[in-house]
Amino acid sequence: MSYFKYLLLDRRFLIILFIINLFGTIYGYMWYESQLAVTPTKFLLFVPDSPTASLFFTVFLLFFIFRKNVPYIEALGMITLFKYGIWAVVMNLLMLIVNGSLSWEGYMLIASHGAMAIQGLLYAPYYKIKLKHIVVAAVWTLHNDVIDYVFEMMPRYSSLNDYMDQIGYFTFWLSIVSIYIAYQLTKRNQQTLF
Repeated sequence: MSYFKYLLLDRRFLIILFIINLFGTIYGYMWYESQLAVTPTKFLLFVPDSPTASLFFTVFLLFFIFRKNVPYIEALGMITLFKYGIWAVVMNLLMLIVNGSLSWEGYMLIASHGAMAIQGLLYAPYYKIKLKHIVVAAVWTLHNDVIDYVFEMMPRYSSLNDYMDQIGYFTFWLSIVSIYIAYQLTKRNQQTLF
């Protein structure tokens, strides 16, 4: 077993990763606090995109520490972690371009969300995802895009307001790419739909 594979499966490493993701998830929900305060109740579940993606992965890690699999959570985590990890990196880089500068929080978000996107893919060999799990995660992910860009519940970046149509289009295709990557990385498990 390679050192890298050993590290990914090491119980101590998994516990550390779980704690980091748990605190990152809590911080993420706190980051959305002002937006959640004015969000209609029916949309609350779909507004905090990144922390919910991180929550899915944190739940996966909790089960994986005890050598259990939760395939629906794994599919949701893998797809949404990659999607919102890449999305946040791109949005913060766009803020840097539009504003000419970026706060230290923006750079922290680039680093943390870049890591988010990667970590969900690293565990792909250990997921027990089948096509039915990807279908459910795909519906969740695309439904979330509709909530964000049709009902205008997307994360608030005031300096990017003029680009919402383009960001919505980009986000839709990022969802498709994320779903495709999840399918490709787990297709060895795709014997049956149900």
